[in-house]
Amino acid sequence: MALDRRKFLRKSAVTGAGVALAGGAMGVPAAQAAPVDGPSAAGGRPGKRFSLTVMGSTDLHGNVFNWDYYKDAQFADAAGNALGLARISSLVKEVRAEKGAGRTMLIDAGDTIQGTPLTYYYAKVDPITAEGGPVHPMARAMNSIGYDAVALGNHEFNYGIELLRKFESQCDFPLLGANAVDATTLKPAFPPYFLKSFHVPGSARPVKVAVLGLTNPGIAIWDKAYVQGRLKFPGLEEQTALWVPKLRAMGADVVIVSAHSGTSGTSSWSDQLPYVENSAANVARLVPGIDAILVGHAHKEIAELRVVNERSGREVVLSEPLMWGERLSLFDIELVFAKGRWSVESVRASLRDSRDAAEDPEIVALLQEQHDAVVEYVNQVVGTATVTLTTAEARYKDEPIIDLIAKVQEDVVRAALAGTEYASLPVVAQASPFSRTSQIPAGEVTIRDLSSLYVYDNTLVAKVLTGAQLKDYLEFSAEYYARVAPGAPVDVDALTNAGNRPDYAYDYVSGVRYDIDIAQPAGSRIRNLTFEGAPVAADARFVLAVNNYRANGGSAYPHVASAPEVWAESTEIRTRIAEWVTAKGVLDPEDFASVDWRLTRDGVPVF
Repeated sequence: MALDRRKFLRKSAVTGAGVALAGGAMGVPAAQAAPVDGPSAAGGRPGKRFSLTVMGSTDLHGNVFNWDYYKDAQFADAAGNALGLARISSLVKEVRAEKGAGRTMLIDAGDTIQGTPLTYYYAKVDPITAEGGPVHPMARAMNSIGYDAVALGNHEFNYGIELLRKFESQCDFPLLGANAVDATTLKPAFPPYFLKSFHVPGSARPVKVAVLGLTNPGIAIWDKAYVQGRLKFPGLEEQTALWVPKLRAMGADVVIVSAHSGTSGTSSWSDQLPYVENSAANVARLVPGIDAILVGHAHKEIAELRVVNERSGREVVLSEPLMWGERLSLFDIELVFAKGRWSVESVRASLRDSRDAAEDPEIVALLQEQHDAVVEYVNQVVGTATVTLTTAEARYKDEPIIDLIAKVQEDVVRAALAGTEYASLPVVAQASPFSRTSQIPAGEVTIRDLSSLYVYDNTLVAKVLTGAQLKDYLEFSAEYYARVAPGAPVDVDALTNAGNRPDYAYDYVSGVRYDIDIAQPAGSRIRNLTFEGAPVAADARFVLAVNNYRANGGSAYPHVASAPEVWAESTEIRTRIAEWVTAKGVLDPEDFASVDWRLTRDGVPVF
């Protein structure tokens, strides 16, 4: 019987009602755990013991070496981090040497095959889906390192199900997704779980470990074009409540959840889905029978988070190893055998840092040729820039570098709608300042320069909005700014990201002109909205050239997800930008820069 989400959440939150588990035993809180060499908690006297370490990575996003393809240099950030699977491999070997290979597991929490020019190259330029195509570098590396299981992330679906299935076939480990189900049968479309048994010297009964994999319900929004009618993505709490008792009944002594979901309990999609996006802590709190959760999706560093389960009163240990292979989580689990079963006595989590490891020469040798092919590809020259363009101030000033994105989108959509019933409608375009460090230098322009400007694999969609809806769209975007009184000092570092809204969720709209009055409260900031010098009428109609993430409801912008769609394509916006620059030959702001918006306070420009 399907779990009623609202009843489940309400009952657990209000009553803390318990659920009986079939088979297996749950771990006790750390505060109640017996010492390793002392009496067992279950039997009151010494018993057989087993130490297990479960290692976890997440959000690798195609990073194999400590390399920044956009800068054609070693990766470097302000914190001095290092990244990549080659370093993760060294950390894994280090842990296996310390703990014993027969006492370790290695898992991942998703977002593996999207995020760098490397993953783009093997999806689009030299695709793994082609006849006789290559083996994906992430599959090659993770097979070599010896991953046991990997949860699906939402970005696994960015290139379509065909490519994901091809990647799956190349992996020596299962891709887990208990809440990725067939849209018709509602049966799992991917393996829900992975079971592994560990031999314990001197014991006839092995330790059985179950890993339950969970992905993100937002796939239904973000990759609607690929999954609609084919897959559904129920909530994490519901599917965990369904599967954990089954895993215990199968004899699992340890239950680990690998969840592509953060811990905040928040969602980026407003009311578009009845599920929580970042629900890992909710899972720990609401579903009994879990020992540990490897957390992903949020790109946060959490060495150890302990959450008390409301039904059992026992602690669940969570850890999130940042992203990109910058950290490796370790769950150190102590088990004791008593009364014919193994039970978890304690769980501790910690992180290892990739800065402390060299790149594994085996992984370097394995992937060097594929890496070099991508480096050569991204360094192709496609044009010449007359001036340097930068995103350094793009989040609070109308900068030409973002106008370039909008101009390309406008041109592509206008050409696509020529000769249709929508050809007479004005085209406006949405674009976001994804990066604060992107730069197109004066002189030769390469694919990597343009890729650094548009780091996502978004595609282009055309939607029809009214003038009133367009104004609502702009008001929502303007919530990105903090309110600043007239005459007060303007601190640009405090001006943006109000309400923790990320830069990628702030939109320019080109083709119309408007002021954003930051002295006004959110919802009442758009002033002087005009098109071709005349005020925009509420019933006017516009074609909005918009990326597929936003068009499908990403960041919960009003109206756009439900607006009529008049055109869409599968070519990436990044590719369209490269094509535009290649055709022009010369990248001159005279050809694309426009004055569309400005920040004001009571009508006075801020900058």
